[in-house]
Amino acid sequence: MIHHEAATELNIHVGERLSIKNKNNKKIIAVVDIVSKILKTNEIAVSEDILKNLNLKNKEIVEVEIPEFPRSISFIKKKLRGKRLTKYEINEIIKDISNNSISETEIAFFIAAVFIRDLSLDETKSLIESMVNTGEKLNLKGKIVDKHSIGGVAGNRVTPIIVSICASAGLTIPKTSSRAITSASGTADVIETIAKVEFSLEEIKKIVKKTNGCLVWGGALGLAPVDDKIIKVERILNIDSSAQMLASILSKKISVGSKYILIEIPYGDSCKVTKKQAIILKDKFLKLGEKFGLNLEVVLTDGSEPIGNGIGPVLEIKDVLKVLKREDPPKDLEEKSIFLAGKLLELAGKAEKGKGEELAKNILNSGKAFEKFKEIIEAQDGNLKTIPTPKFSYTIKAKMKFKILHINNRFINNLAKSAGCPEDKTAGVYLYKKKGNIVEAKENVLTIYSSSKERLNHAIKFFKKNKNKILKTTHFLK
Repeated sequence: MIHHEAATELNIHVGERLSIKNKNNKKIIAVVDIVSKILKTNEIAVSEDILKNLNLKNKEIVEVEIPEFPRSISFIKKKLRGKRLTKYEINEIIKDISNNSISETEIAFFIAAVFIRDLSLDETKSLIESMVNTGEKLNLKGKIVDKHSIGGVAGNRVTPIIVSICASAGLTIPKTSSRAITSASGTADVIETIAKVEFSLEEIKKIVKKTNGCLVWGGALGLAPVDDKIIKVERILNIDSSAQMLASILSKKISVGSKYILIEIPYGDSCKVTKKQAIILKDKFLKLGEKFGLNLEVVLTDGSEPIGNGIGPVLEIKDVLKVLKREDPPKDLEEKSIFLAGKLLELAGKAEKGKGEELAKNILNSGKAFEKFKEIIEAQDGNLKTIPTPKFSYTIKAKMKFKILHINNRFINNLAKSAGCPEDKTAGVYLYKKKGNIVEAKENVLTIYSSSKERLNHAIKFFKKNKNKILKTTHFLK
């Protein structure tokens, strides 16, 4: 924030950039806001992020000037016109995002350009390299494995189960996850209901050394930090382009040192991609994996329907615990977790080809996976007994007998988000019935949860307005 008289003198307007330099000549670019009462003419006020970045103290003298217009803006315009970007041009864009030389609005234009015009494989490779090079790296020993799903399937919380199985088998799996972008919750949102997910790189190394694994938020680590800035804007725009997705996933995997990587691409009705698009995306992942020298496998899965019963952070962690504790688990969540864990065990050489699922199931049934999960949660200062509970709920009951033909991932995710997900950890939707189930009159279909009465009412209105889009049914009249 700058005083309006100083802004007038410098011909600076709201939303423009200023360069701030500390006494050690470290510089940062900041976006301007103009005030009149809380500052003197020769004073500025800065955010906590800038204070930390420049290591500033109150009343410290800094040098303020108008920076050069970033060249990367012209490169973003070039992409908007449908032209290919060089490695240098992509580096400049990523460098300027990294050092705050371009605003969130300009980042939004870059995201839109990539979404509309797409990136070639070489452009995507350059984007990944630039993202990795602007961040920290997690240097760990051992056979480092990782798994990632492109998302879009409601309730698909297989990752904590897979990490627990693989870490039990002796693999090193430092799982860094993002928060939700277009879904009701991400793995980091789910684990945060019972444990800390924000740690320094050194803290994570200690956790992984002790337990073979972790379940943390990647955004706090400085691993490919530009990706987190882009994701923040993507979340606002509700955009997740395939090229950016490729770059986001692989830059994070390379940054943590993963050499054995399993990518899951769910496809189908109400998924992010169709089967045809999934095949194209698989090919791109494999080619990029080859370029970076990774042992990378891609599996295509039917993601037409939600996985598990709970959608939302608390409801999903409860499903995860049912699988790990072997207490009446959702069968679809259990089977998918075993399938993917088996693939990863085979990829990393812990099981022979075709024997991975058997090993994964044995580890799960033995209780070793649950013990490992508890060990990881404890190492992350967590407690399984502190799962929060929602204040309000509303149950939808069947008015007549019908069969469920399809549950739309996108709309059921949006229903959970309208109830407050993922910020409200207790918010979400619990599905009593799934595709193919017959629902009798007066039986429970689903329950909406929220910690806010207002958000709950908003979600109820959303359901009533979109119920035929959320649930496709055949009615069996009496």
